[in-house]
Amino acid sequence: MNFPEKCNLCPRKCGAERKNGKPGFCGGGKEVKIARAALHLWEEPCISGESGSGTVFFSGCTMRCVFCQNREISRSEAGKEVSLSRLGEIFLELQEKGANNINLVTPMHYAPHIISAIDIARKNGLSLPIVWNTGGWEIPEMIEEVKDYADIWLTDFKYFDNSLAEKFSYAKNYRELALESLRKMVEQTGEPVFDDNGMMKKGVIVRHLMLPGHLDDTKNVLRLLYKYFGDKIWISIMNQYTPLCSDERFPELSRTVSDEEYDEAIDYACSLGIENAFVQEGGTVGESFIPPFNLEGV
Repeated sequence: MNFPEKCNLCPRKCGAERKNGKPGFCGGGKEVKIARAALHLWEEPCISGESGSGTVFFSGCTMRCVFCQNREISRSEAGKEVSLSRLGEIFLELQEKGANNINLVTPMHYAPHIISAIDIARKNGLSLPIVWNTGGWEIPEMIEEVKDYADIWLTDFKYFDNSLAEKFSYAKNYRELALESLRKMVEQTGEPVFDDNGMMKKGVIVRHLMLPGHLDDTKNVLRLLYKYFGDKIWISIMNQYTPLCSDERFPELSRTVSDEEYDEAIDYACSLGIENAFVQEGGTVGESFIPPFNLEGV
């Protein structure tokens, strides 16, 4: 996959001349930039397992979610530029540490770099499944571009109501693009495949982070996902929203999701017939669940 002269890797198609050192809306420039590469135990059980997921956190993000928990890297403030050969080495180092997979966190704005690095690593013995951990608001054509490099899609479906997507993430046509991209992900992977230890080897997990005060939108997301995909996907219903947004324009985001809201969402999922789901227990809220972006493993 060639790096475009003017960047068009996400729905914003900002046209940044990243090859000439001009960063795009995402904050990404000419070279790939990462903030952490380490074993991670806080993903879904079939991703982390007991030994951890080999997560590589990429700096920058195509979205601008006002409630982002990883804003230190999503705004591209933290991180270090690395060569493609070094990125390939990092993948192999994570494999040597016993990672269950290589988990690419917010990767799509660096897709051309990552494809090259995976090719390098595979030539040198990389054999782990590759997890593309994305925000869900993608160009469907990009999902097609990485089909030979994505074993597992760990994607978000943040909103049903597009007005919420524009309000909180400055993202237009979120539902339509996320749904079309998700269709392509499911077409690529087919039915979920697990090994004898319950680790996912192929498939799609869709995360939905509940936002306080927006239970109806959560219900609409769950209904949409089950209507179109049924048991072909796993749905991760998350209550870990941590109120880090200090913007006075969004007072509803100043609290956590209540137990009552979360319980009602789970009950609704059950009433729809959803069985392939991950739910979170209490105690998932807090900055302690945000990893330090201290260049570990970089």
